[in-house]
Amino acid sequence: MHPTIAITPCRSLPDYVESVRRGGGDPRPLDRATDRPADIVARSHGILLTGGPDLDPVRYGAAAHATVAEIDAERDEYELELVRRAIEADVPVLAICRGLQVMNVAFGGTLVQDIPSEVPGASGHVVPTPLYGIAHDVWVVRSSLLGTVMCDNLTDGDTLPVNSRHHQAVHRLADGFEVSATAPDGIIEAVERPGARFCLAVQWHPENFWRTGEFRPLFDGFVSACHV
Repeated sequence: MHPTIAITPCRSLPDYVESVRRGGGDPRPLDRATDRPADIVARSHGILLTGGPDLDPVRYGAAAHATVAEIDAERDEYELELVRRAIEADVPVLAICRGLQVMNVAFGGTLVQDIPSEVPGASGHVVPTPLYGIAHDVWVVRSSLLGTVMCDNLTDGDTLPVNSRHHQAVHRLADGFEVSATAPDGIIEAVERPGARFCLAVQWHPENFWRTGEFRPLFDGFVSACHV
């Protein structure tokens, strides 16, 4: 049996779908108009939160920075409810880029709204093309879930080269979560929830590597945790 993986809608959906399929899951893209979060959690074996536009800062009690763009209030509300319900029900969750930020805000965390102007000395975190182009390394906590699933791909002991397309990041980490990777400039690049069946979020875009397989172990580990 292939576990059913619900995938939140986004513009680059095919790469997420193919990554889940190659990891052994049955990808099911969601329709916000008809798929209610409570029903999704009840019928899915796993939830994949995708990348996308900025989360509205009102969700974490902040005024919007001038660079905040493409706010989608309905998407924010939908995904915040979905990830809360999934984690409370201990349904496995993999969250990517915006998905990490949604997860953090859903449980009380806050965000850096614009890395270039708010984090002195930050390295380049917006490298739009090619989608699979390496932007920088991340330093992984080897004892973490991320370190476990990606252990065979770590270089120099605890390093992963990643792509990057984000100008926001975790500021205050939500209670109940731990950091499992950072960029050399200190930006948080992965977080997870200890004690959960599988609850992991990364700030880069592993789905863009489905052809070359660098992050296949991440999707394999996620789908494996979704088996019942």
